[in-house]
Order: sequence, then structure tokens, then C-alpha cells
Amino acid sequence: PMVFAPLRTLIGYGSDTHPSALGLRRIPYLWMGSLLLFGGLAVMPFALLLLSEAVPSTVWLGRVGAGLAFVLVGAGLQVTQTAGMALANDLAPADKRPRVVALLYSMLLIGLIASSAVYGLLLAQFSAVRLIQVIQGSAALVIVLNLTSLWKQEARSGKRGKREAGGFSASWRELMALPQIRRFLWTVGLGSLAFSMQDIVLEPYGAEILGLGVGSTSALTALGAGGSLLAFALSARWLTHGWHACRVASLGVVLGLPAFAFVIFAAPLQSATLFRAGVLLIGFGSGLFAVGMLVTAMSFDNRHLSGLVLGTWGAVQATATGAAMALGGALRDLVSGLAQSGALGEVLNSPVTGYSVVYHLEIYLLFVVLIALGPLLRRARTPTPATTPRFGLAEMPG
Repeated sequence: PMVFAPLRTLIGYGSDTHPSALGLRRIPYLWMGSLLLFGGLAVMPFALLLLSEAVPSTVWLGRVGAGLAFVLVGAGLQVTQTAGMALANDLAPADKRPRVVALLYSMLLIGLIASSAVYGLLLAQFSAVRLIQVIQGSAALVIVLNLTSLWKQEARSGKRGKREAGGFSASWRELMALPQIRRFLWTVGLGSLAFSMQDIVLEPYGAEILGLGVGSTSALTALGAGGSLLAFALSARWLTHGWHACRVASLGVVLGLPAFAFVIFAAPLQSATLFRAGVLLIGFGSGLFAVGMLVTAMSFDNRHLSGLVLGTWGAVQATATGAAMALGGALRDLVSGLAQSGALGEVLNSPVTGYSVVYHLEIYLLFVVLIALGPLLRRARTPTPATTPRFGLAEMPG
């Protein structure tokens, strides 16, 4: 998915300006993304089986197939997410967008948790045939769910001919001319970087430093997800009560500061409880930041470029998140190697040093994000509805 993350900008632009004899913009991209996902999942189990057999004459074919499978899944994921977000933005009135964003994030997270549990149950009795059945069943389910979800979601407009003169470069210049858009994109990138560097080192930290077992470290993912779900629910309520979206995001950043401090101090105190509290708070803070930034992206006043805006937001967020995971793991390995070799002195000769550097760097980045968020809070607010109905499916826009 990281290979195609920077291309989300082009995907969003394409869905804004798609020439269609049927007068559709988003649906063709959602359909093509679904086909890519289906193709990747259909190829994947056979490629993995060829790799597991490791027969010299066919192992190269397994490598090519595995690479193709992951590229297709990554491309399909980015295409469907970008066009889907743009379609949601098209359908949602301004006063309903906070609920739409919160529900989208919540369903994504619930889907990830539920599907991981289902995969675990289905593959408990593992065999090659079962692997093929499960992954190809997933491919079929992708097509069924995506076709169901996009059915009659986009109204047909007039037939669309060739794209306007100037193409992507003209639209990009128009996007960059929007007030505060550059600061917004930098804030999204830095915030995603700050919250995601811990992702790949959090479970090893719990196991190596605090002595937690496999079950306890695996439960950390669910703990962080629970914090994010709580953040999505509360952010929807706060936004419908008139909170500025950037204020919600800044609250998430502020809560991230003690969250990482809890994780750091859990090591000298040998407190698993403090560590778990930090993980929960990290999930909560990152959830508030994500919702606030997406609602801000949807609030930029340029409807005919909504796909480009959301595609650029998605490209920056996904690229920064992937880069942060790689950077966090590499930094921990590098600093730990230096510390345990004695190059950093006797005081820092400890396995906790590498982890601590990553968490401290994230705290420093969060301060930078708070500085970047300040001017965004002064942007004009989206008109707030006079009433504040409950957040639920019944209030979703039709």
C-alpha cells in the first residue's frame, strides 16, 4: 500500500474530472479499485504456497506472484479509499460531516478488529487448502460488499467529455492557492509521523522491557483501538456541538504528550498498568487528531476539487504513517545497537534506550504539531446546526 500512497493525489484528481458517458465520477474508480483488490487476493494464496514449498524451479514465480498480489491489493486499497472519501464528502451536508467521518473511521476500525478475529478462527486448523479458501473467500466478499455499498450512491449528472485544459497541473495550482492548505498538509504529515513511530516498537517494548507475555502484548492493539473508537464517538458529539475541527485535533495532540510520558516512565517504574494507560491514551489522542484533520480537509471550500483535496490528504497521511513505522523501527535498532555496545556511555547502556529515544522524538514532534495547528484554528468555522441531534445511523445523510 505504501507504493501507491503518494498517488492518492492523482486518484482524487481523476475522480474529480473523470470523463464519463454515464455522468459518473466516483463509481468508476470504486469499481476499478474493487477489481484490483479482488485480483490481488485471488493471486495471493497461490503465490504464498509457491514460496512455502521453496522449490528452486518455481520459487521465482512465487516471489513475482507475491509481489504482484501485494501491489494489486495496495493499489486497490488506495483507489477505493480515496474515491470513497470523496463520494462521502459529496453526499454529506456540512452539518453532517462530523458524524460521517466518525462513522467511517469507526466502521474501518471495527472491521479490522472483527476480520482479524474471524481470520484467527478460520485458520486455527491450518492447511494449504484452508488458506486458499479463506483468502479467496475474502476476494469474493470484497466484491460483494463493495458492489452493495456503492449501489445508487452517486447521482448521474450530464455526460462528461474530455477533461478541462490545463489538466492536473492547473488543478494543483488551484489547490495550493487555497488559504492555509500548505500548513494543513504539513500538520497532517507531522501529526501522522508523531503518532505512528511507536506503532512497530510498542509491543516489543512491552515484551522486552516490561516482561509482558504474548497474549498481553497482542492485547495492546485492541487497547489502542478501543481508545480510538472512544475518540471517534466523542469527537462526533463535540463537533456537532460547535467545536472547531482543529481544536479537536489539537486536544488529541495535547493528550498524546502525557500518553508517551506514561509509556516512557513505565520502564523505570516497571508498571504494566501505566504502560497500558499510555497505550489507551495514544489511541484516544491519535483518533481525535485523525478525525479533526479529515473534517478539516472536508471543510476546504472548493467542491469541484474535493477529490483532489482528500486524495492529497490521504497521500500525505499514508506516506507519513508508513515512513514513521520504518523510521521508528530503524531508529530503535540503531540507538539500541550503539547503547549496548557502550558507544553512548555506561549510563545509557540499556535495552530501553532505543525505545526511549523514539518516544521522546514523538513528544518533540507533537510540540511542533501544536505550533502548526495554531493558525488553522483561526480559519472560518463551518456553520453549526441550531440543533444537536444524536449521532446515529438514522441521522446519516441519504
